[in-house]
Amino acid sequence: MASAEFQLQLKGYGLTTAHILYRLPDHPKILQTYVWQNYDMAPDFPELSRFLDFWRTKIEGALHSVDVAHRKLIGPSEWRKVDASFLVN
Repeated sequence: MASAEFQLQLKGYGLTTAHILYRLPDHPKILQTYVWQNYDMAPDFPELSRFLDFWRTKIEGALHSVDVAHRKLIGPSEWRKVDASFLVN
């Protein structure tokens, strides 16, 4: 049986990382960082959107910015033709 993460990758999900900067509730001029990572579907990012909605409603720290990186881990194989090989002693 394949893992749940592998099954998500077969459905088109990729590893998504969000670097979140937010303001501290007691000191709004100070920024704190949080890194979120999960499998999500680009370009809509429903899992990240759900997390950010949760953040806005349940967490006091106001969001400053969110940087997103996304990578599909399963894709077409990459190969190149080798015209020659050399034996090195």
